[in-house]
Amino acid sequence: MTDTTTPTTSNFIRTIIDEDNATGKYGRRVHTRFPPEPNGYLHIGHAKSINLNYGIAQDYGGLFNLRFDDTNPEKEEQEYIDAIMEDARWLGADWDGRLYHASDYFEQLYDWAEQLIRDGKAYVDDLSADEIRGYRGTLTEPGRESPYRDRTVAENLDLFRRMRAGEFAEGSRVLRAKIDMTSPFIVLRDPVMYRILHAPHPRTGNAWHIYATYDWAHGQSDSIEGITHSICTLEFENNRRLYDWFQEALGIRRSQQIEFARLNLTYTVMSKRKMIKLVQEGFVDGWDDPRFWTIRGLRRRGYTPDAIRAFTDMIGVSKANSIVDMSLLEHAVREDLNTRTPRVMAVLEPLKVVIENYPKGQEETFDVPYYKQDKTRTESRPLPFAREIYIERDDFMEEPVKGFTRLAPEVEVRLMSAYYIVCTGVVKDAAGRIVELRAMYDPATRGGTSADGRKVRGTLHWVSAEHALPAEVRLYDNLFTKPDPQENGENFLDNINPDSLKIVDALVEPSLATTAPGDKFQFVREGYFCVDLDSTPDRLVFNRTVGLKETWVKGKE
Repeated sequence: MTDTTTPTTSNFIRTIIDEDNATGKYGRRVHTRFPPEPNGYLHIGHAKSINLNYGIAQDYGGLFNLRFDDTNPEKEEQEYIDAIMEDARWLGADWDGRLYHASDYFEQLYDWAEQLIRDGKAYVDDLSADEIRGYRGTLTEPGRESPYRDRTVAENLDLFRRMRAGEFAEGSRVLRAKIDMTSPFIVLRDPVMYRILHAPHPRTGNAWHIYATYDWAHGQSDSIEGITHSICTLEFENNRRLYDWFQEALGIRRSQQIEFARLNLTYTVMSKRKMIKLVQEGFVDGWDDPRFWTIRGLRRRGYTPDAIRAFTDMIGVSKANSIVDMSLLEHAVREDLNTRTPRVMAVLEPLKVVIENYPKGQEETFDVPYYKQDKTRTESRPLPFAREIYIERDDFMEEPVKGFTRLAPEVEVRLMSAYYIVCTGVVKDAAGRIVELRAMYDPATRGGTSADGRKVRGTLHWVSAEHALPAEVRLYDNLFTKPDPQENGENFLDNINPDSLKIVDALVEPSLATTAPGDKFQFVREGYFCVDLDSTPDRLVFNRTVGLKETWVKGKE
């Protein structure tokens, strides 16, 4: 361990760790873990937990484990295990070879269960799941003891061993801890430790017919691994009493469970069950759909680990549940991409402009910098220019309203990095729709500046008609129409946004011909975009990662 001082950014969890280190608790060790259940893909809420646990280990010179809570073989798949490891690494977590599974400890957990039976602290119960719930009582009424609670140690050991051997049907028996059916804390009213399940396990095959519950496996796994601070979300707060009871009853190495508020984000649902429903019923196109808040979806959309880490640092850690506005995540993404993305030109709704006084057949190129936001970077690309160009359709208005500063009849504007032009004519189709503009350019304004010092109010981005590349651009919006899709008990599926994806046929500058999936750019005046996995040299595909700031004024690049 290299350091135990308080990091710059503090919170109540770090305060606890500082106090533990000051008293010498755990020998001034800090050892955390991330314990996902491999029954789905990670989402932005998991990113908060990973960044918190790994960040604490890093900041205190401690250790970090990745441990799969693989105690429910009916829902777990190797696909999820592989994906979780890949996503955790992408986020920046490094467990340095400390990859574990709850199934690594099945034999030890079983031995400890027999120890509790011998100590009179666990028993085999024949009540059904419904009967156990009925006997448990309520918050205002104590529970009732099972008629099987006073079985002898010998009978309990015999039944438990036969449960392990697979002699009994699923649901016929469970192993329960013997604590206190009158406890004011329902979690201590003889919780279930093992249930019978005749299902093969991805790692242990058909060796087991009983599987541990989360509450039984989790704390003991922490103890085995030497976890000092078991950091989990607030819904496990009541379970801390059981966590402590098991470790104390066994007399094993203690760990400290600390709870924090989980991440709730507007325009999302964080329930894994509901997310699975969105996938299975086709509301999203798989777990990596860029509209999804899974790590895979965010990555495909163009989010970066740095942006997600900045976001989780920004929202902090607290004990109070709250809902974080999606705009805060988008702000973190913009701040990150602004510093790293090259600026290029793309026209999403092309409108042709013919510059009538520009010589036919003539071409020229402008050397345009990629990183206007960073004067220390000198990379640039040649941008071809010719007589026919395309601009954005909404950058022209035939009858401009007050405050409109872009192109209009007899109005002069700047073509970014090229020339001043003035609109001289409008061409319409039979339906009256504008299909083409005519313009004149001023040769003395090459590079977008005027020798006589005259100013124009509008600046437009553009692409050369002859050199532009066709591209499919996917414009994403929130998957739900309401910040809280489940407000007042509503069915979240009733609030699906039918316009969460819009696909447009765009034109992009030729420098993008050699892009690869994952490359990120700012399309000037349009937003931040990422090359999609579907993109090919013959058909470029871009995802809009996030739009520009709401305060951005088009035309002021």
